[in-house]
Amino acid sequence: MTIALTRAVSPSLARCELTHLARNPIDPTRAAAQHSNYERCLAKLGMEVVHLPALSDLPDSVFIEDTAIVLDELAIITRPGAVARRAETASVAEALRAYRDLAFIEEPATVDGGDVLMVGRQVYVGLSSRTSASGVAQIRQILEPLGYWVTAVAVDGCLHLKSAVTPVAPDMVLINRHWVDGGVFHDMRLVEVDPTEPYAANALRVRGAVVFPTAFRRTRDRLHDLGIAVLPVDVSELAKAEGGVTCCCILVER
Repeated sequence: MTIALTRAVSPSLARCELTHLARNPIDPTRAAAQHSNYERCLAKLGMEVVHLPALSDLPDSVFIEDTAIVLDELAIITRPGAVARRAETASVAEALRAYRDLAFIEEPATVDGGDVLMVGRQVYVGLSSRTSASGVAQIRQILEPLGYWVTAVAVDGCLHLKSAVTPVAPDMVLINRHWVDGGVFHDMRLVEVDPTEPYAANALRVRGAVVFPTAFRRTRDRLHDLGIAVLPVDVSELAKAEGGVTCCCILVER
């Protein structure tokens, strides 16, 4: 059984942190409806959705992925790069205690879960405005004794590593080469996003299917042509807050 840990949309979402996007009006009610449809999509894929309540004073808390990194052996509770988001981690840690032993990123290091991409026992960690070199070092210290390989990856022009690259098949990643060096993923087949859709590299692969935003039709067609099963979801309101389909859940193998 795969558990998808999610968090309800905060009514204060419009006050979210923004780094690379201009601020546009966000409708929290519409965002909540899109998020509910997203959760239903995960449930249809056979996952047990564990839904945490909204945190009204934490605008970005729906983007729960940034608070933890879950592996088979343990879960790492992060220390988000945005100071205003650090209060999000306590309730996630409490929820994850039911499934995993916990480790913690310690100050002054910072790590956002959206910067951590796992392919088997290879762990890529993005060096971004949210994740520091000392954060990468702490992840390496925790995981390499468990048999993982940790590689730091420079990220430029986007918020997180997973904004620029995500797995869409066991040996294949979807990538925006303008934001991350494709040479890092030399042992993977690279599928480039359509150049008119720079934000299309964020996809959520679960149970042999890919959950993918409806907004990026040209890139979606590329995935279809490769025989990849794509499940489209509308996350347009969440995207205004620099969110994507990976951001809204933490997957836990039970």
